Amino acid sequence: MSLYIGREASKLWKRICAETTTEINLLAENWKYILGGLIFQYVHGLAARGVHYLHKPGPILQDAGFYLLPELGQDKGYISESVFTSVFVSFFLWTFHPFIFKTKKIYTVLLWCRVLAFLVASQILRIITFYSTQLPGPNYHCREGSKLARLPHPDNAFEVLLINFPKGVVYGCGDLIFSSHMIFTLVFVLTYQKYGSRRSMKQVAWLIAVIQSLLIVACRKHYTVDVVVAWYTVNLVVFFINKKLPELPDRTSGVSPLLLPVSISDKTAKNKEENHKLLNGNSVDPADWVQTGASYFDLFSSSELLNIVTYSGMTLFLLLFSRD
Repeated sequence: MSLYIGREASKLWKRICAETTTEINLLAENWKYILGGLIFQYVHGLAARGVHYLHKPGPILQDAGFYLLPELGQDKGYISESVFTSVFVSFFLWTFHPFIFKTKKIYTVLLWCRVLAFLVASQILRIITFYSTQLPGPNYHCREGSKLARLPHPDNAFEVLLINFPKGVVYGCGDLIFSSHMIFTLVFVLTYQKYGSRRSMKQVAWLIAVIQSLLIVACRKHYTVDVVVAWYTVNLVVFFINKKLPELPDRTSGVSPLLLPVSISDKTAKNKEENHKLLNGNSVDPADWVQTGASYFDLFSSSELLNIVTYSGMTLFLLLFSRD
């Protein structure tokens, strides 16, 4: 028995080492996309913090979900957060399963490049939306009389940049349309729907997404419109970006990974070569017809991304410091 355990442990260790080497090589090619996506998570938090300064508590708006779903109460708010945490942790662990299990269908680094692309695009739309119109928050700490409903005018820019994590994120107000929790939940579920291997788990994932939606409204963390808009917006974002991004290589076929990004010059040269073959009457290798698409930085070039972040920051500080 001890010999068997030792042999299996040795195989597992070799598998982990081999997988780590592969993923490090992929990370060396794609680190700037991972880093850019992670930095934008901070930018998103900064924007949510900024809109809290603009929030004005008022009467709760009429909402169909509030009439249909019983209010769980302030002391039951942890239920919604617990479901979201379980979704986040389980998806995060699943993306690293190739390090342990033999059934390797994905590359972890390439998958997270894709996930971060979905998140960044959805969060850009979310920032534009909740800065367009500030609604009175339905959450308990955002209602009139709560000390957290209004934030005092910041003394300096450094106070805004700190975000006050995690309290400032958990007790934010004003960043309503559309729900950030549903962005993460739907991106994770849609990604597992495409790259997961167990049908039963896919069905459970969609069920949890529906339950999460109902809990968010029942806990009065968002209006129903925040959840509804998230459902169709995130699905559309994932659908269109999937058409732009290169398809992840299937590891079971033994094909070498397609490293991100596919440069525009390489794609142009490849297209010219295919056209030349067709004009000369030569057949094109069917493998060459596989669409590699563009990396998510092809959607937003470095200069465009820098402009977006710069203009967003300028707009945020003008809104904050131009108010009396």
